Amino acid sequence: MKYWLFKSEPDTWGWADQLAKGDAGEEWHGVRNYQARNNMRQMKLGDLGFFYHSNQGKEIVGIVEVCALSHPDSTTTDARWDCVDLRAVRPLRRPVTLETCKTDEILREMVLVKNSRLSVQPVSEEEWNRICALGDLSA
Repeated sequence: MKYWLFKSEPDTWGWADQLAKGDAGEEWHGVRNYQARNNMRQMKLGDLGFFYHSNQGKEIVGIVEVCALSHPDSTTTDARWDCVDLRAVRPLRRPVTLETCKTDEILREMVLVKNSRLSVQPVSEEEWNRICALGDLSA
């Protein structure tokens, strides 16, 4: 299993919206960055990811699971763009802020800190476990 982080602006698509989709999940559509698209093409069913509120909040608020493999993005006719489907797994008991990630010895080198504009990014197992601990969850 691999771990990921998915960024979304909460006023466009927030954690509450993701939760409302239930087990069916929702396409993670609209991604127009080749690196982010390529990350989604690597994903396997059951891979887990953090749900990150960008712009407003700037914090990791929940865990999602890949529930459909990479497929054409339904929001465009351009065949270059794919997406995966995600379903909400659980919220973090305590959100983990970008500021916390920047100052934490384990997290300060993660992609979220070094390349904050990338909307779909990998997370190492060590980073995953640390964020789960900071978020008051067991990994």
